Amino acid sequence: MQFWVMKSEPNDYSIDDLERDGSEPWDGIRNYQVRNMMRDVMKVGDKALFYHSNAGPKTGVAGVMKIASNAYPDPTQFDTEDAHYDPKSDPDSPRWLCVDVKFNEKFPRVVTLSEIKSQKQFAEMQLVQKGNRLSVMPIKKTHFEALYKQAKR
Repeated sequence: MQFWVMKSEPNDYSIDDLERDGSEPWDGIRNYQVRNMMRDVMKVGDKALFYHSNAGPKTGVAGVMKIASNAYPDPTQFDTEDAHYDPKSDPDSPRWLCVDVKFNEKFPRVVTLSEIKSQKQFAEMQLVQKGNRLSVMPIKKTHFEALYKQAKR
């Protein structure tokens, strides 16, 4: 099993939205590195921390979800009305992929980015590295477990 951090701006889609919906495609990814991880590494049953990005002081880890499908062509790339439409993507050879995620748990509190950055045990996490802009990234099981434990305090 792999562990992930998957970021979404809560004004676009939040842990509360996922709790309401139960499951949802994690679409709109337009980064080749992330696409390749979703295609080649991410598997059904993997766990992911739902991370609220650009949420001011509440930026941080808000809950847990599970990967519910293997990667498949992201339908938003073909939808001219969608913000993630890609006119260069060919339906016969789709450029972009998505996975379905399933709600698992909302944390009683957000473990904020500032909290995470302040702890040496997370110093090597990609999430806290300067210049990191990926919306989906792998994390170590030990980091997942430590963040989970902190969210429950």
